[in-house]
Amino acid sequence: MKKILALVLTLVFALSCAGLASADFDGEIKIWVAEATVEFTKAQVEAFKAEHPEYANMTVTVEPVGEGDAASNMLTDVEAGADIFGFAQDQLGRLVGAGALVDVLPENAEIVAATNDAGSVSAVKMGDVMYAYPMTSDNGYFLYYDKSVVTDPTSMEAILADCEAAGKSVYMEINSGWYQTAFFFGAGNTLTYSTDDTGAITAMDCNYASENGVKALKSMIKLAQSPAHVNGSSASNATNLGAIVDGTWDAAVVKEMLGENYAATKLPTIDGYQLGGFGGFKMLGVKPQDDEDKLAACDALALYLTSEAVQTARFEAVGWGPSNLNAQQSDAVKADVALSALASQLQYCIGQGQYPGEYWTLATALGDDILADKYDAYTDEQLMEVLTTFQTTAGSYITK
Repeated sequence: MKKILALVLTLVFALSCAGLASADFDGEIKIWVAEATVEFTKAQVEAFKAEHPEYANMTVTVEPVGEGDAASNMLTDVEAGADIFGFAQDQLGRLVGAGALVDVLPENAEIVAATNDAGSVSAVKMGDVMYAYPMTSDNGYFLYYDKSVVTDPTSMEAILADCEAAGKSVYMEINSGWYQTAFFFGAGNTLTYSTDDTGAITAMDCNYASENGVKALKSMIKLAQSPAHVNGSSASNATNLGAIVDGTWDAAVVKEMLGENYAATKLPTIDGYQLGGFGGFKMLGVKPQDDEDKLAACDALALYLTSEAVQTARFEAVGWGPSNLNAQQSDAVKADVALSALASQLQYCIGQGQYPGEYWTLATALGDDILADKYDAYTDEQLMEVLTTFQTTAGSYITK
């Protein structure tokens, strides 16, 4: 069934690209990508031109501009910016506000939604409109564990019980605004900010002060009370490790530490709900064009550069984790234990958008209070008061 689906999607992709080719285009297109992928992208552009003769004579320049700089440069001068450019998900709102992104064609949006994981699809959208093409799903956190100690990695309660019995440690950083969202988002809460093209915070959507918020807060308190819990997220600083919530950047450290007992999977459940959190995604955007033929060429090329085949090849060339569902199931990707675990987790995550610096400080203070046992004897009503204050303070960071 999967092979049939893959063939259907491949055919749809080919037909989509053919449909975009309303006329030959032999002009110039400029692409910005991270330096590590410049040569790879040049080779893929040539492959695209070979497959699409209507674009064989166009000139494509690939320049080394990283995701962070690309967004900043586009916001400074959209007209002088690249026609196609890579950027991280937290810049989407500002780029849309600045008019630096054209929305994805409906037929392409259908392909993107059908072939990429839910987290990456959510990350390229604002409301119901898709503004970019997912390129990677490779930044986020998940669970590493010692499989000789942890018998059931799907349940935080079971993990804690196993590690307590074995005298092992469970590492998860509670006083971090990044890791803390695992509980709140998993329990069904929201905390996001809207920004204008200058990056100013214009609105907040938050419902932490709710029954689900209290549930999440109580879960954090319970975790902190376990004698096995250690507040932290760096495998390099871990000792007596039974399990740790960490990311792909520490895969080599954890693998060396655990040896043949090295294992990884999505985050567990706690108190009956699946832990969620932030996910990190890279994407390709297309700048609005006055020339419809050039826009068609840009759209076709961006779709190709984020296709299953190219995402798989990019992983093999530079190690970037794919967002494409079929690419995630390739032998090469599945052989990467950490990346496979992350792919499983990202379906429960949202892309990290713009957050004011004060939010991170506020979240740290909440976590510090939990670690100091401040709320251990609080009633639900008192915990609701804590979250009401948190939510009100988080809303005070709106600047416009």
